[in-house]
Amino acid sequence: MADRVHPSAKLNGNATNPTTKLPPKNQIYNPNSIPYRPTQTTYHRHNRRHCSCRRCFCLCCFWSLLIISTILLLAAIAGAGFYFLFRPKPPSFSVTFVKITQFKLTTTDDDTTRLTAKVNFTLSTRNPNKKLIYNYDVVSLMVESNSVVLANGSFTGFNNGPNNITIIHSTLSMVSQVLDADSISSLKSDLKRKNGLPLKILLDTMVIAKMDKLKSKKVGIRVTCEGIHGKIPIGKIPVMASTTNAKCKTDLRMKILKWTF
Repeated sequence: MADRVHPSAKLNGNATNPTTKLPPKNQIYNPNSIPYRPTQTTYHRHNRRHCSCRRCFCLCCFWSLLIISTILLLAAIAGAGFYFLFRPKPPSFSVTFVKITQFKLTTTDDDTTRLTAKVNFTLSTRNPNKKLIYNYDVVSLMVESNSVVLANGSFTGFNNGPNNITIIHSTLSMVSQVLDADSISSLKSDLKRKNGLPLKILLDTMVIAKMDKLKSKKVGIRVTCEGIHGKIPIGKIPVMASTTNAKCKTDLRMKILKWTF
């Protein structure tokens, strides 16, 4: 068989090659066009502004931290120097006398039980420092028995000088206080004890420490005296409470926002 020869296809001027793709109109290459390049002035100006803002922020943070650290360091040095130079000691409290002069539980027709009580006591506070003075605000006082308030009151503010002992005589009272069932049950149970009611004396006040021209800020303190047992009056004769095992503890009271610690 003779081989057949196919004539090659000729492209005329109007024909297009089906395998050739034309570029889109917006991507047609123009040899005379110049590509856009940002000028060096614009680039450096933006970079310089960014570096300047960041540098100012870093400097502000550095100086702020340095100043705060310096203040804290100076305060720590001053506090340490004050402590080692004067050796300040906290005040001490003690109970010397307690007597329940009135105690009465009254139950009305509507089954409401009311308490009327009066307590006399004497506290002493000692300032063991040689140069430090304690200035006390008005003192709030309260007597409790197993969380049941028996009497409360207040005492005027006073100054306690160096190596000085201040005596506080106070009479606290409670008139017709309504008691709940748990409080009544607790009191009646404690009244049957041989040594009487377990008593707790609470003292709350604000104090300022002074020495020459130096003065601290007001600091709250709470004094809790426990280990006291008192008997109710026999007829009209009150009986002195036992204070042999009485001990008082002093705690700082710091207030942060709405919470007191």
